[in-house]
Amino acid sequence: MADIEDDIRPEQLSKALAERYLAYALSTITQRALPDVRDGLKPVHRRVLWAMRLLGLNPAAGFKKCARIVGDTMGKYHPHGDQSIYDALVRLAQEFSVRYPLVEGQGNFGNVDGDNPAAMRYTESRLTAVAEALLDGLDENAVDFRATYDGEEEEPVVLPAAIPHLLANGSSGIAVGMATSIPPHNLGELCAAATALIENPNVQDRTIFKLVRGPDFPTGGIVIDDAAAIVESYRTGRGSFRVRARWKREEGARGMYQLVVHEIPYQVQKAKLIERIAELLEQKKLLLLDDVHDESAEDIRIVLTPKSRTVEPDLLMEQLFRQTDLETRVPLNMNVLDRGLVPRVMSLREVLGAFIDHRREVLERRSTHRLEKIATRLEVLDGYLAVYLNLDKVIRIIRTEDEPKPKLMKAFALSEAQADAILNMRLRSLRKLEEMEIRAEHAALTGEQADLGKLLGSAKLKSERLIEELKAIDAKFGLKTALGRRRTEIAEARLIAKVEAIADEAATLEEAVEKEPITVVCSQKGWLRSFKGHQEPGDAVKYREGDRERFWIHAETTDKLMMLATDGRFFTLDCARLPGGRGNGEAIRTFIDLPPESDLVAMFAHQPGRKLLLAATTGHGFVTAEDDAVAMTKAGKRVMNVKTGAEATVCRFVGGDSIAVVGDNRKMIVFALDELPEMARGQGNYLQRYKDGGLLDATTFTWKDGLRDENNRTWTAAELKEWRGARAQAGRLVPRGWAKSGKFAVA
Repeated sequence: MADIEDDIRPEQLSKALAERYLAYALSTITQRALPDVRDGLKPVHRRVLWAMRLLGLNPAAGFKKCARIVGDTMGKYHPHGDQSIYDALVRLAQEFSVRYPLVEGQGNFGNVDGDNPAAMRYTESRLTAVAEALLDGLDENAVDFRATYDGEEEEPVVLPAAIPHLLANGSSGIAVGMATSIPPHNLGELCAAATALIENPNVQDRTIFKLVRGPDFPTGGIVIDDAAAIVESYRTGRGSFRVRARWKREEGARGMYQLVVHEIPYQVQKAKLIERIAELLEQKKLLLLDDVHDESAEDIRIVLTPKSRTVEPDLLMEQLFRQTDLETRVPLNMNVLDRGLVPRVMSLREVLGAFIDHRREVLERRSTHRLEKIATRLEVLDGYLAVYLNLDKVIRIIRTEDEPKPKLMKAFALSEAQADAILNMRLRSLRKLEEMEIRAEHAALTGEQADLGKLLGSAKLKSERLIEELKAIDAKFGLKTALGRRRTEIAEARLIAKVEAIADEAATLEEAVEKEPITVVCSQKGWLRSFKGHQEPGDAVKYREGDRERFWIHAETTDKLMMLATDGRFFTLDCARLPGGRGNGEAIRTFIDLPPESDLVAMFAHQPGRKLLLAATTGHGFVTAEDDAVAMTKAGKRVMNVKTGAEATVCRFVGGDSIAVVGDNRKMIVFALDELPEMARGQGNYLQRYKDGGLLDATTFTWKDGLRDENNRTWTAAELKEWRGARAQAGRLVPRGWAKSGKFAVA
């Protein structure tokens, strides 16, 4: 047996990683995450539709099991997980996910509450008329085909796409270093804009933006953005749309009323939305709302009951819009594959232009294909007509010759194709009537051939044909149809002005939090919660297995909770918005951007005017005003600059006239408080110097009252006389009898 040589080649690691990661990134971008601008589809969606077409699942046919479709797609075209293929298929059938469904489903395909669809063995599906429009022309050489992954089959590189599907149904995806997010739009408006662009390629942007007014979501809602912001988003290809739920007022008995939400923003799960409203009610953050319940059946119906009949409906809804997903922002990032190859961000005009260019190419290819078919048929018809004048001679040659084909070709100057057609002709086709039909067909095909020749030679005729196709699509799926009627309202300027006025009033209302005592508890592993009233630590509070108490703080609902992290950043939370005491609480990192390598040093209720002593393990420290450390964002506020490898370790309230500092080496130094500067931000000055180790603890105290260690023993001024010195000295070992931990008492 021959020795097997290993294919081992020396290669620089950075180069090998770069090449392989680049190949992976390109594969993700082109084969998974970004749609093609021409048909608006990703490969998995295109392959699902192609597999369904080959299975004959047109709108007039019966349904087939989704498991069969997924199996064909995975086995022949898309060798990836069956669940990912089924998820893609399901989304194409969900009327609340896509504006114009490409798949008609039968069975449980999920719902707007976020419930999962049934397993693929229980559901069935077939194509819709919209999908047919995307696939129309595949048999007429409209697009290129390529070999599948195993080389046994062929699949289309792109679909002919008679509709601007990218904008009509939108798309979303995350690739390596880039993402795409395109909301759905109204097909009737898109057809009108594309028509205007075909008629005049130099049409002004304002004309296009006047025709395409904004997104049209399958779940309806209202877009609360001014026209200038929408136009700018479409012009650059980047932006967002502010979408609100649609609601109405229903009158009740004795002057009472209720509000009914009947359309919610796009991609908001109804069950989670109601759960969030109920949670805010429990936390008393919705002062104007009394109750919420779900009466939805086929249509969405979320019923909101106000506290009293005097509550202004607009103000109540504005409060809900501000605190829940009844108002969301839908991003716009038209990052797509240009001709299936190059990812780039396109404007609305460029996307429509790319669709028109694709349709023009499809028209040319289909026309050329039809011309070839006509030429082949005319050749056969010419042969038929030639022999009809000499039928007796043709019959004699066939009866008497062993090889009649060459004789026929020579006798009547026929081509090989014509001779084959004559020899394959049925005897009953030799009647006179057939000759008349052949002549009529010949004349019709000759006329069609001339028309197609003119079409291919005239840019104007091509444009007219494209406009005719768009008008046909508009008539079938446009604004005048049940499917194409606009669902999302674009708010007018006066409505936007009214919304802004009410928003200011709602913001003022939210600030009016009722003052109540609470106890804030944070565990060792960072689980945060709050309890009503001022409670003392005890066994009544349970923690997760392996976790235990760390911070226990008495505060009020009107307070702000402040935290210092080991990286020197302060974070601030509103006590009124902390999670309740039910369960184990919520992870602190869901409220603040605390890096995994950082931990909390201190947690306390903010008290205006107070000062803090901050210190790091390097021995640096300074005094800062607590008011200056209040953070306004989730990312926190950098107050202490900490060196690499070091941590902020001390945060104590300043009180008294002296500072005591102790190191890991158990050496302590005491010096006057006024020796340490007050700073808003920085590294600070040396409190104590070390040869080995670092700072363990620091505190402030009043010299004449003495200093307490962690065992709560008070050391008098006389006992501490030998440790009093100047800032930045090394100090001396703590007195005999000092707490073993080496730390000071907690105030």
